[in-house]
Amino acid sequence: MSRELRLRIISGIILAAIVLAATWYGGSGFRLLAAVIGLLVYYEWSTISDLHGRDPQGNALGWLGLVLIAGATALSESVYSIEVLAAFVAVTAIMVAIRGKSWWLPGGIFYSGLTAIALAEIRDDDFRGFVLMLFVFATVWATDIFAYFVGRAIGGPKLAPSISPGKTWSGAIGGAIAAVIAGTAVVWSFFSAEDLWIPLLALVLSVCSQIGDLFESFVKRKFGVKDSSHLIPGHGGVMDRVDGLIFACFAAFLLAIVITLTMSGETFSLGGVLLGV
Repeated sequence: MSRELRLRIISGIILAAIVLAATWYGGSGFRLLAAVIGLLVYYEWSTISDLHGRDPQGNALGWLGLVLIAGATALSESVYSIEVLAAFVAVTAIMVAIRGKSWWLPGGIFYSGLTAIALAEIRDDDFRGFVLMLFVFATVWATDIFAYFVGRAIGGPKLAPSISPGKTWSGAIGGAIAAVIAGTAVVWSFFSAEDLWIPLLALVLSVCSQIGDLFESFVKRKFGVKDSSHLIPGHGGVMDRVDGLIFACFAAFLLAIVITLTMSGETFSLGGVLLGV
């Protein structure tokens, strides 16, 4: 076993242990993890797109916004964090339009800030949030693992050759099927369900996960970088590890909001809304 592979395995085990422990604990522990992930994603996004060099004043404003969003997320102030996110995205977008600077600034604030908010709100502080978070992890991880192995085993037409030459349609389909099985197994092991909503939701999140993977590949290819950073030994950066998870969380979070807006009465947790329990 090479030194690089050994380092990759050790780092992967440590990361998985931290994430799963925080997921089990929930509460302030997981919210703090979500806040840190949001800050690290913005660091990598701003580094890749060279926001400091292109627009140092705008980047400083972006960091202020992310710090406020991360702080509100860690303190369970979800409404405030969403309001701050919307305000900073709007202000920086207006600044960019007036000053002719980089649109990667408001895009980075939105991408990073919503990452922290969505992760924290999906896990929430109840058992349904715990199951929903495990469900999201299962669909994303199954998608990644089986897309890789099925794609290598079967090959065939490329999914998006101009963005990520290694990805195939066979891998994408294999990953989606595995995600449906894994995600459904997680939810049905905790709650009884007779309809097809959970498998359908798993399929949607799998597709969004693969879109997120392709999106990060597009960003890195545009700026000519191989890894988003070198923060994780043997793995590259945080964005390299959570690209699919980010888009899956976006989809789950926004879908839950849409469903909630169609309801009347009490406020529901995301877990209760999406899992139907």
